[in-house]
Amino acid sequence: MKEYHQYPMWDASLSLEERLDDLIARLTTEEKIRLIPTREAAVPRLGIPAYNVGGEAAHGVAWKGEATVFPQPLGLSSTWNTRIMREIGSVIGDEARAYHHRDPEVHGLTLWAPTVDLERDPRWGRTEEGYGEDPVLTGEMSAALVKGMQGSDPFYLKMVATLKHFFANNNEKDRLNCSSSIDPRNLREYYLKAFETPFVEGGALSMMTAYNSINGTPAIESPYVNDVVKGEWGMPGFIVCDGGDLSQTVNYHGYHTSHAESAAGALKAGVDCLTDEVDLVVSALEEALDRNLLEIADLDRAIRNIFGVRMRLGQLDQSGQNPYASIPESVLCAPEHAKLSYRAAAESIVLLQNDGLLPLQPEALQKISVIGPLADVVYTDWYSGTLPYRVSVLDGLRNRLPETDVIYVDGNDRIQLKTTDGQVITLGAEGTLVAVPEANAPTAAEFVHQDWGWGSHTLRSVKNNRYVSLTEQGIYQANAPQIGGWFVKEVVRIDPLTDGSNTLRTWNGIPVGLSEYQGQSAVSPPRPQGEQTTGTSTTQDNVSASGHASQSPGNTQIPSAFNIDIVTSGIQQAVEAARSSQASVVVVGNSPYINGKEEIDRPSLLLPPSQVELVKAVCEANPNTVVVIMGSYPFALQELKGIARAIVYMTHAGQELGNALADVLLGYYAPAGRLNMTWYEDESQLPDIMDYDIIQNGMTYMYHEGPVQYAFGHGLTYSEFEYEAIRVSRSAPSESTTTDQLKIEVEVHNTGERDSDEVVQIYGSSYTSRVKRAQKQLLAFRRIHVKAGTRVTIGFEVPVQNLALWDVTRDRYCLETATWAILAGRSSADIRQSADIEIEGETIPDRPLHLLTFAENYDACAGVLLDECLEGRSAVRAITREEPLYREEQLSWIAFNHNAVQEVQGFEARVAAFGEEGRLEIRSGGLEGELLGVCEVSGPGGSVNGKDIKWTTVQCSLEAPHQVNELYIIFKGGAALRHFRLL
Repeated sequence: MKEYHQYPMWDASLSLEERLDDLIARLTTEEKIRLIPTREAAVPRLGIPAYNVGGEAAHGVAWKGEATVFPQPLGLSSTWNTRIMREIGSVIGDEARAYHHRDPEVHGLTLWAPTVDLERDPRWGRTEEGYGEDPVLTGEMSAALVKGMQGSDPFYLKMVATLKHFFANNNEKDRLNCSSSIDPRNLREYYLKAFETPFVEGGALSMMTAYNSINGTPAIESPYVNDVVKGEWGMPGFIVCDGGDLSQTVNYHGYHTSHAESAAGALKAGVDCLTDEVDLVVSALEEALDRNLLEIADLDRAIRNIFGVRMRLGQLDQSGQNPYASIPESVLCAPEHAKLSYRAAAESIVLLQNDGLLPLQPEALQKISVIGPLADVVYTDWYSGTLPYRVSVLDGLRNRLPETDVIYVDGNDRIQLKTTDGQVITLGAEGTLVAVPEANAPTAAEFVHQDWGWGSHTLRSVKNNRYVSLTEQGIYQANAPQIGGWFVKEVVRIDPLTDGSNTLRTWNGIPVGLSEYQGQSAVSPPRPQGEQTTGTSTTQDNVSASGHASQSPGNTQIPSAFNIDIVTSGIQQAVEAARSSQASVVVVGNSPYINGKEEIDRPSLLLPPSQVELVKAVCEANPNTVVVIMGSYPFALQELKGIARAIVYMTHAGQELGNALADVLLGYYAPAGRLNMTWYEDESQLPDIMDYDIIQNGMTYMYHEGPVQYAFGHGLTYSEFEYEAIRVSRSAPSESTTTDQLKIEVEVHNTGERDSDEVVQIYGSSYTSRVKRAQKQLLAFRRIHVKAGTRVTIGFEVPVQNLALWDVTRDRYCLETATWAILAGRSSADIRQSADIEIEGETIPDRPLHLLTFAENYDACAGVLLDECLEGRSAVRAITREEPLYREEQLSWIAFNHNAVQEVQGFEARVAAFGEEGRLEIRSGGLEGELLGVCEVSGPGGSVNGKDIKWTTVQCSLEAPHQVNELYIIFKGGAALRHFRLL
């Protein structure tokens, strides 16, 4: 026995706190510092092994080798099935354990999933990673996954789930330095709600902070980590920052001037583990201690949180009691895991519309055409695991239709490239694209040309079936087996010129020409003067995946113009195939690496125009055409309105994609997936992507008042369902509940001829409220299986407190006295039963504006942002001209309604000048209402992040002889307001 095995920290019979106390007492300061980076150092003298915090598990264990791959998280959420989510989580935990057994110091058990942050805007480039736009659905589904991942043992953990990204991280543009402005109602009723459930009910023991700031404070230092996550919710695990965010707080946010300040700020704000270069973290912490920015107690608190989790994972433990230590490596890609992947894919499929075409009749199909650029691929994304095998749509239909003639056309043109000066592009050694005079060319290379829209294209060699990609040597070769990577170098940008020729550009926008490579004229971006194309310096220096780059001053190469000759028309082939078939299936959608991914928001909600053209042509050629949308996010499909008889949606669904879809199309499985996001008609229905106020902007199904293409919760099946006899009552707390419950029952009758799943959705809507409330809000849901011709009674219990709103007048949740409609239906727009119930709560009193009132607690606003105030809470200020939400001629104001104060004589406020001097106009009744007074805000102004702003208290007199029921404060110049009161 090693000497350290006798230490209390190794004694699993002691309490966790006793063991942690002993561990912390034995560690030196240097050892403590080296346990804070995500690559945690070994402490051999205490038997502590090195440990790697992190790794990905969004829809299966990723980046380690072959593992079971499930549908993208947006697809998992489309199942609306918490039971299958828990099963999937358990498989992820099993396979994470298998890799951990293989190499414990490399493959950690604290993996980064699920993504819980809400998706209020479908233009977000990472929409595939989340669970949709609703906090109840997201919270319940992610909590179920967490429970499966972490296991059911009361002490030991199978693995640890890390919720991300906390929070309001729903844009990629400027994500490293932007700030999301979130007022208290949006914060408490929406953004935080999604995280509360997987922590409080799911028991998640880790969380990752986001890159962005919230109200001017970088998320890595957000007060909500300590105040809410660790305080109100009592999360006992550890918090990690996103990759590189320690340094980015200095380099991008400009929030600190040194990494020591950044490290100290993060640890004091509740972040325990820093994801950055080890040497950077260590030196920053050493400096922070030397400068008294941190105390040893701050390190101790972080280590207590980290090792509280590591010990529950079974580390520093010789008891043999850990039930997960014996999970064998043979669980990796086990057959039962593949079956679960199939079930998840099948349950995720959403039937958007169907006029009776589906299901297809297998016995009557003699010939079917499978068409489209996504018909014979199974795409993975950046956070996917390595597929053990793949079944495409084409494979799946051929598997299920062995006696049917299944023909395939991808719908893409076959093209050849020629320069305008008479050279043709051929394929040289190693697939190099080489320009040869046409008279000397043996054969021009032929490429499969796929137009992804918005200037993004890919070329795949017909000869070797490899994608054309920009190599590290700075030349183009047809050598990539698939599209992918952080920098997606398979993307070629094609810009048409007025003479009919085209300019080609690299993935990041650099014009392409010809340069010498191994004695040949190779297709490549420009090289610095005098340099041949042999080095590795062309593609990544000082650029991001968003594609901003410029040509070096020394470049002498002139970009070439290229003619694109169509050898074979993809649409013509598709039309011929469709006409010759009894039915067609056309599969379109996106690549997870193009026009929407990490660092890149979507350019549009539309399908690529070339795909729309293909769908229209195939549907015209064969009316019996099923359109399959395979994508990472919602689409605007107005262009297909009236074109397609049946439309099916699914995400990139993993290894069993093709088998699952084939079974749905052929009627072997009745689809019952539901949309977890609103599918808008077009992006004009959305505000600026940086505007996070869903209430005032009318975003998501809860607040959007206009028409939509497909509603939240929508999804059809092959049977018919009727809802009957809804009953709603309120019950007092019982042994299993601590609060009053709404008891809801509804009968669901399968009136059709097929057994089918059904997703029963319960919504609530308040008839009256002091404030603008959601038109509907999801209260509960359940996926059930109902046999044809039978009926079942489904019961729900919903805490009455879930009907509460955040009362900005008193800084707390409030259950208002009101009549509520409790609604049961098949989607948010398809309500089948409703019942009213009187909710006895309280009436929000009129505002006592003679008391200190925080500016952030307004009732309405326009043209303002919430920003940081180091005195606590958030300040309100006008949007400046340089910021994305600025609009010419827009007034900046906040309003406070239902006020009780009378005989107002003065105004006292805590103010500062942000950038420049300003003033506050105080008005009654509206923006053009009576001017009561003006409060001047003098400089000096400071930086907008609030770090060196000087706050001061000012007063001004008001002329208001009568009651001010609606108080408006209008911001001019750089005036910022923390709080005020009327005198």
